[in-house]
Amino acid sequence: MKNAQGLIGRLAEGAEAIRALVEGVDDGEARFRPPSGGWSILEVVCHLKDEETEDFRQRLRLTLESPLAQWPAIDPARWVAERRYAERALKPELDGFMAERAKSLAWLRSLRAPDWSRTHTHGKLGSMAAGDLLASWVAHDLLHVRQIARIRYEHARMLAAPYRPDYAGPAPQAPPL
Repeated sequence: MKNAQGLIGRLAEGAEAIRALVEGVDDGEARFRPPSGGWSILEVVCHLKDEETEDFRQRLRLTLESPLAQWPAIDPARWVAERRYAERALKPELDGFMAERAKSLAWLRSLRAPDWSRTHTHGKLGSMAAGDLLASWVAHDLLHVRQIARIRYEHARMLAAPYRPDYAGPAPQAPPL
């Protein structure tokens, strides 16, 4: 893959974008669930931390090192309630995500000539190359950056009531997750 280092750089940028969007959010906004539906900022950050360790990094490592090994099962939607994300505190979760991302970046940068075309066969998605996983990891960050921005927009809209921010332009749409 010609652009692997560029994608790894995007992972670093994605973590910084998430940190910048979330750092300083107070507890009320962190727990706010938008009227349009979906998770709170706190739940998104908890999800990102768990996905960092239990999904992307682990599955990419297995694909590169042991492509025939079965991937561990994950259930991010179930984890929200099961792991009690809403009862956690934002700052430690954000710090945990940033620490895990730093580990992921160090690991990715340590790889010597990885075979990005090496594949793993996923039960539902079929054959997935290591490069597909790296690209999906970057896309995952961007989807959640958009999600956090939408939640913050809806929270600001609620704070501004009865006034409306419509003059700024149309509201951001929820990502198709």
